[in-house]
Amino acid sequence: MQALKGQLTLRGVAIGCVGCAIITAASAYTALKMGALPWPIIFAAIISLFFLKALGHTNLSEANVTHTVMSAGAMVAGGLAFTIPGAWMLGHAAEIDWFQMLAVALAGVVLGLVCTALLRRHFIEDAELEYPIGQAAAQTLVAGDSGGSTGKKLFGAMGLAGLFTALRDGLGAIPSLLFGNVALPGVAFGVYLSPMLLAVGFLVGTGAVAVWFAGALIGNFGIVVGGTAAGLWDVAAAQGIVSSLGMGVMMGCGVGVIAKNILPKAVSLVRDTRGSVAVARVEAASPTAADEAAAPGARRRRRLTAGLAALAVAAVALLACFALGLGAVPSVIVVLLAFVTCAMSAQSVGQTGIDPMEIFGLIVLLAVAALSDVAQVQLFFVAGVVAVACGLAGDIMNDFKAGHVLGTDPRAQWIGQAVGGVLGAVVAVAVMAVLLAAYGPDAFGLQGTFVAAQASVVATMVAGIPSVPAFLVGLAVGFALYLLGAPAMMLGLGIYLPFYMSLTAFLGAMAKMAYDAVCARRRAKLPPDEAAARLKAQDETGLVVASGLLGGESVVGVVIALAAVAAGLGA
Repeated sequence: MQALKGQLTLRGVAIGCVGCAIITAASAYTALKMGALPWPIIFAAIISLFFLKALGHTNLSEANVTHTVMSAGAMVAGGLAFTIPGAWMLGHAAEIDWFQMLAVALAGVVLGLVCTALLRRHFIEDAELEYPIGQAAAQTLVAGDSGGSTGKKLFGAMGLAGLFTALRDGLGAIPSLLFGNVALPGVAFGVYLSPMLLAVGFLVGTGAVAVWFAGALIGNFGIVVGGTAAGLWDVAAAQGIVSSLGMGVMMGCGVGVIAKNILPKAVSLVRDTRGSVAVARVEAASPTAADEAAAPGARRRRRLTAGLAALAVAAVALLACFALGLGAVPSVIVVLLAFVTCAMSAQSVGQTGIDPMEIFGLIVLLAVAALSDVAQVQLFFVAGVVAVACGLAGDIMNDFKAGHVLGTDPRAQWIGQAVGGVLGAVVAVAVMAVLLAAYGPDAFGLQGTFVAAQASVVATMVAGIPSVPAFLVGLAVGFALYLLGAPAMMLGLGIYLPFYMSLTAFLGAMAKMAYDAVCARRRAKLPPDEAAARLKAQDETGLVVASGLLGGESVVGVVIALAAVAAGLGA
């Protein structure tokens, strides 16, 4: 435990837990409201370093472990938000209580923790995958260690976005949509006045958002407006085609992730595992003197670790079997396939930075539905457990990569992830329960207050696809585009989401282009060394301000929902 000293600290865990609660609540709201969830790791890294420095001397490894705690709950919230609301959309809200949601979240957290403990060495050290988000977090900590006005920029942006959201949603002083009165049958036209969605467009990048917006144009103006004007179908049929096509493209992208990134590596993964076992046997047969001295203790630790992992997995199986009512066979299927999908998630995040957790949940959901007789509402529990496990796996593998770059002890990070994951499960369930109580189940869906796009996909797969031919076309297109290296997931998202959301995100990307152009003109007048330093500062400013806008609206949105529930209880 000596190696953990100075990395896993009480103050770091305390800061991480406070940040985890806030980021998890904001992430649950963002995932439901926007149908997307940007990685919070860099945001958490900046916040962690800022507060640790404010308390005195720190080091990059302590900041790294702190942000590991802080960011852990976000993907837990995403796993729940991308699956469970689908059951509400199908009329099952009364059949799901907070305890069942908590059981789903905790089961996913435990499976994700066990899986990543087993996968870390292969993907981080042996395969040496890129993990671009994790590397960016490490570089952010290195850059931020030199100090600056990061905190003022971040909290200033959060304050402005929070005030705007309070005026818009709390007091009704600002409208939600501009040009919302433009009459286009079947198209939700307008500019959504959302700092959060503008920030998403700014952060995602111009190229990806351009594809997103292209999907919106194809779906809304190509299929809905153009197709109905040409007499090919009516508005209702067009909307079914658009939702099925968008869902198919997103699903095709998920299949592409597996075909391109996972399956080709499966043989080498098995070979490497067998090789590692063979090497271990050789080393055990001819130990050195030091190995002989340490062997009894090492063997005891390995046995203890294996025993605890087996106990945790067995607990999850029992939790799924009894608390969620899945039965023995579905519970075993969920546990076994969770290991497979977590490996898929680790591979996907390591090579692309994308974690289609709800797609992995759908894969297991379909397997359970095919191999057993499970009630419809239980299928959402299956998808939720797997999505949470895969989301947490993607997050911690990014954190492990950052730790590998910075030299952080992975044990400290894993413990931090466990603390943040459990806390995040509790907070995410509380936020979702509050939002459901405040707005009702009818507020969730493409035409509701919370679009919950991924949960809509899961609900559609469970309830039936509106247009099977459109889904199959989308599946083929998404698969092909992903294999060609195109951002197929963004295209599907644009087709699927309401147009006003895509338009606002596109405006955020245009703001990014304008910001970069203005900064480039200013740097052109500077010497090369000074221009390079200015570029780094400008990039950091854009990231921090956009992150603050996103976080400000998310947090205030949750506070407004809590106030609505309190007002309802007091009435």
